[in-house]
Amino acid sequence: MSSAVKEAVSLMEILPEADQNFALEFIKKLVIAWDPDFTKVTSSERHALEKAEKDISENGTISHNAINWD
Repeated sequence: MSSAVKEAVSLMEILPEADQNFALEFIKKLVIAWDPDFTKVTSSERHALEKAEKDISENGTISHNAINWD
């Protein structure tokens, strides 16, 4: 979690609950304005994808039939 997010959380905790809800709705509107169809990749998602791609390239994948589904 970035320092900006931690600071935002700390500041929101100070607010009365009604104002916390207002702030949350405002943040939601900012996110939708930034990515209206939720297709952008965040830095943490990018990191997870890169890690997964590296793991697949180094270790391959497991066949569907090789998994015990029971």
